[in-house]
Amino acid sequence: MDKDWYRINKVENILSPSLVVFPKRIEANIKLMIKIAGGTDILRPHIKTHKIAEIINMQLDHGITKFKCATLSETELLARCNAKDVLLAMQMTGIGIHKFIELVNKYPETKFSTIVDNKESIVRFNEESKKSNIKASLWLDINNGNNRTGISPSNEAKLLYKYIHKSSNLIAKGLHVYDGHIRDSDFNIRKENCDLQFEKVLELKEEIESLGIKIKKIVAGGTPTFPIHSKRDNIEVSPGTSLLWDERYGELFKDLNFLHAGVLVGSVISRPSEDVICLNFGHKSVASEMEFPRLKLLNMKNFKQISHSEEHLVCKCNKGDNFNVGDICYAIPMHICPTVPKYKKVLTVVDNEVKGQWLVAARDYNN
Repeated sequence: MDKDWYRINKVENILSPSLVVFPKRIEANIKLMIKIAGGTDILRPHIKTHKIAEIINMQLDHGITKFKCATLSETELLARCNAKDVLLAMQMTGIGIHKFIELVNKYPETKFSTIVDNKESIVRFNEESKKSNIKASLWLDINNGNNRTGISPSNEAKLLYKYIHKSSNLIAKGLHVYDGHIRDSDFNIRKENCDLQFEKVLELKEEIESLGIKIKKIVAGGTPTFPIHSKRDNIEVSPGTSLLWDERYGELFKDLNFLHAGVLVGSVISRPSEDVICLNFGHKSVASEMEFPRLKLLNMKNFKQISHSEEHLVCKCNKGDNFNVGDICYAIPMHICPTVPKYKKVLTVVDNEVKGQWLVAARDYNN
């Protein structure tokens, strides 16, 4: 690959900081994702990383019909793009349940589903579905070690799934299992941990089916584990970061050969001392929840990120380094997912030329 793939002709005409994406690389990542999954049938890619209609359409053009998302805004964006099957993988509460049912009614050509892990939510979904004279589709969210949402595989989980199945206006779709805590760099160790923790999910499946209730599908994994889950039967996998990629996953998972397809363009805005430079990559332009470094600079070396505030990223450098105010810097964020929604739009770059822009259409939680 061209080591200068990220450079942009007439980059001085881009107002920084900006986020640019590379459609050819995104398409290559889509093809690799499909190859790893063994086809499109089991793919349910997550759109939370990019939130962009054009990228959804690229996936649709490659035969992907099922998607996963995290907000009502992303849910509606997928429906507007004519996605056939949309899973909202976020626990809805309060008026959010009503809003979800509204989307089901508003877009009858799209099959919607979402997740639950408690009886109270199941009751609310059943009540709202009755009011609209529809049947809402629910997956039981399982916690197999991530400890974020979900119910542990247990007798309680079995009875909860039975409760969904028996509810008058609900359809029990299957089990949803996100194992984002499994991030071992070594593929063999990652697979061992993934398989071990998934055994309890399979045991739960058998226990539910002993009640005479068939579990047709399990939605499992994110980008790090989807190659492992894709080898199982009756599974759907949900990679998300794979389409834009970032430096954190690039460093952790050498076995996943996805291409970086999202790059930040910024500049040196000050050199307050001989051994310090300041870049315009503040909290408002790049995700800040990670430890330092927050990004990888592609065209600048010999620096250490030492402080990060709303507008500024301050770096320690060697006194003799030739960094000047106005110098352009290209960077890959450590975490691309929360970086993208900081921008209303991204610029598209093809063959080192800016060709247009795409709206980050679902950057808000609600349209």
